[in-house]
Amino acid sequence: MTYEEHLDEVATLLFERYKLTEQAAIQLVMKAQADGYFSGHDDDPSICTQLRAEQDAKRVFKEYSKPAPAKPFTPPRGRARR
Repeated sequence: MTYEEHLDEVATLLFERYKLTEQAAIQLVMKAQADGYFSGHDDDPSICTQLRAEQDAKRVFKEYSKPAPAKPFTPPRGRARR
């Protein structure tokens, strides 16, 4: 399969196996892609297989579906209250 087909398959697997919405599955794939996760796939299309798509879906879900860590509370600066 081509690189684009591989990304589509990963998104489809995320949708089917992890019960994400289609939009959420696509966003995870895009997030992983922006992070460089699929760089090797683009360089070597021979790794774009069904088995690899299944492995990638599992890893992308595990790594990229976590919520962003909460920022610690920082009180606003300004005059001190009395």
